[in-house]
Amino acid sequence: MRIGSGYDVHRLGEGRDLILGGVKIPYEKGLIGHSDADVLTHAIMDALLGAAALGDIGKLFPDTDPAYKGIDSMLLLKKVGEAIGKEGYLIENIDSTVIAQEPKLRPYIDTMRERLAEALELSVDQVSVKATTEEHMGFTGSGEGMAAQAVCMLSSVREAYSVDVTAAGACTGCGPEGCPMRK
Repeated sequence: MRIGSGYDVHRLGEGRDLILGGVKIPYEKGLIGHSDADVLTHAIMDALLGAAALGDIGKLFPDTDPAYKGIDSMLLLKKVGEAIGKEGYLIENIDSTVIAQEPKLRPYIDTMRERLAEALELSVDQVSVKATTEEHMGFTGSGEGMAAQAVCMLSSVREAYSVDVTAAGACTGCGPEGCPMRK
């Protein structure tokens, strides 16, 4: 088992969509960043990459690369999921929290969980998303920005099933139906 943690923060500004967990949320401001600035998805990606010792999102998707300008973070999350799988890891669960004074996020949390789970090919019950305020304290409490933190647990296919895993991430002992771990 491996545990990872991730944290991200973005400033709020005019003229941007507010995207959290792959969901566009109606609000007068959006998060500012090189990509879509989805602070929740970024924290989750960093937790996953950290657990697998693969660096962070800045290493994989540098903000100096024009290819990532305005990119949908859900596409990046899928790539992170693929990288985790190629290393022979399975995502056991993700627990995350968005820290923002406004807007109220409860109406969107179930959809966020669904979008995140879909991007990583997980069951929704493996993804937790929560939201909290900071009671009007700090940059999130004053409405200057939003933050998110995430933790995850990975297990190794090798450890979980005592089978050899090739460099491509395929179990060498799987039958014609394919690897049961990939379904």
